[in-house]
Amino acid sequence: MEEHVGKIWHRLITRAASKEHDDAAVALKEMRTTVGVMFRALGGDGGLKVEAANATDQNARRTLLQRIAGTQEQVELAWRDEETLRLPMRIALFPDTALNRDLYLWLAAMAAADEPGRDNGNWISHQQALVQQTLECFPGLMPRYQRLIEAQIAMRKEPKELSGEEAAAEQSIRQALTQPGSVEEMPWARFAPQPVYLWLHPAPPGVTAQDAPADDDEGDPEPNKDSESKDAEQQRKYQAERVEMPDGEEGLLAMRMETIFSWSEYIKTNRTTDDEEDDSAETIANDMDVLSIARDQESVASRLRFDLDLPSAQYDDLPLSEGILLPEWDYRKQHMVDDYCRVIPMLSRDATVGELPDHLRRTARRLRGQFEGLVQQRTWFRGETDGSEIDLDAWMQFMSDRAQGAVGQEMGLYRDFRRGNRDLSCLLLADLSLSTDAAVNNDARVIDVIRDSLYLFSEALESTGDRFAMYGFSSRKRDNVRFHMLKMFRDRYNASVRGRIEVIKPGYYTRMGAAIRYSTKLLLEQPANRQLLLILTDGKPNDLDKYEGRHGIEDTRMALHEARQEGLFPFCVTIDKEANAYLPHLFGPAGYVVIRRPEELPYQLPMLYARLTA
Repeated sequence: MEEHVGKIWHRLITRAASKEHDDAAVALKEMRTTVGVMFRALGGDGGLKVEAANATDQNARRTLLQRIAGTQEQVELAWRDEETLRLPMRIALFPDTALNRDLYLWLAAMAAADEPGRDNGNWISHQQALVQQTLECFPGLMPRYQRLIEAQIAMRKEPKELSGEEAAAEQSIRQALTQPGSVEEMPWARFAPQPVYLWLHPAPPGVTAQDAPADDDEGDPEPNKDSESKDAEQQRKYQAERVEMPDGEEGLLAMRMETIFSWSEYIKTNRTTDDEEDDSAETIANDMDVLSIARDQESVASRLRFDLDLPSAQYDDLPLSEGILLPEWDYRKQHMVDDYCRVIPMLSRDATVGELPDHLRRTARRLRGQFEGLVQQRTWFRGETDGSEIDLDAWMQFMSDRAQGAVGQEMGLYRDFRRGNRDLSCLLLADLSLSTDAAVNNDARVIDVIRDSLYLFSEALESTGDRFAMYGFSSRKRDNVRFHMLKMFRDRYNASVRGRIEVIKPGYYTRMGAAIRYSTKLLLEQPANRQLLLILTDGKPNDLDKYEGRHGIEDTRMALHEARQEGLFPFCVTIDKEANAYLPHLFGPAGYVVIRRPEELPYQLPMLYARLTA
């Protein structure tokens, strides 16, 4: 009975202390796409992800009810760093849903004008400068900003209700909101002013779990990329620190007394396995402000299994050379590191001659008929020096120019109706990383879908006579970018090629930048007017040795930029459901396509090629 009454009392006091408007709340998951589009459209860094911000401590004075209820000790504010735009997971500040939506959009606009490290230590001056810059560049946001100011000021305490120093600080906040640029410094006060939700975080968390250093020789197996689609609560960013591994032998006397009232928890975690479901670690982490992470250097069974999965030379694919050294882009230093990656061309050791699988024969026959139609198409070629009949348009233009004295001889006055010459080369680059071992349905894995796609793609292109090559890639750090030779440009599509396709298997990671650079080199060697680089993948770039996250994204983006500079047309086909969050930054809005149902990829890929080369 006592516990029941306590729960009722807790709900009542918490509800009374809360100033949120739950009926008008807007969640980040509803606004993520809109906010991301607006942030990039206003000039924000296209490589940033939009994620939920974790609550941070605030030092503002709380009301008696809030102190009794234990609420408002932390608030969710927006900020951005080099990799992420962090926004509140939920906004329910205002009684109007439209205002809460407007706040998300305004924060995105503010963040687009900001840059990490730009703050000179004067928080209020920096925020005013961001407001001024945003409104100067995008004056259409002024009405939205004015509505938000009025709503923000209405929910703040009046200066007359505060003590002298706090009243002066509050008055400065109000003046800075209504007249950006008019306040140079914040007056000192014992308590911090109430949070300003229209501004970015005054002191965002600096050291985060994703920034923790890692040794090049250690890392986790590549995760299933489908698992990256998480609930917003699981995507919060936490402050973290590297600490020494506790030995558990020092006892109570070695404990510092100033930490006696802090809550800490020590849990041994094995990040390479998920065999057991234990929510205790996650539950504790959600309630802690700082996560302390240590490395104990102890081997575990799962890590040993992973190392044993690396094949010895006699069982591995055959390397065709010592490797080709290629550069890699370091986006933090903004320069190219020469000879940083080693691409190793490899040929499957287990490949034998093979036939087209029975379940693909009917589809392959239909595709060959459709693609043969591309070759047999006849069209009018205009402006020819010789042909079956006069090109009337060219003749009229010529006569008009000659009457004006602009030309002196006849050129290109005929047209001819004949079959077109498809002068193009295509290189298909397939991601064969470990994530392709994930299941698509009860009957197939991603790697099986990719294998069928390669079969049908080859059957279709062989019927057109177009020059094409197919390669697969995976990686294990920068010195071992494995480049699998499935079909080279000089090869005929035959039983040997089908045998290589049949034995492809998932393995390792996705160092996409190096694979694209080597593919660009191979494609440029082909004499063709049109050159298509078709990339088939199931997720974003990643690898051990710091290629995870922004580093891999930016290196891949630079490799694609280099390919375009050489005149190639790179295009991505992906089955990653989260691709819209990063592929526009890599390929542009028209440079990729997402196949929503992976099992349809084998049938969609050849038709996509037909549309791209029509």
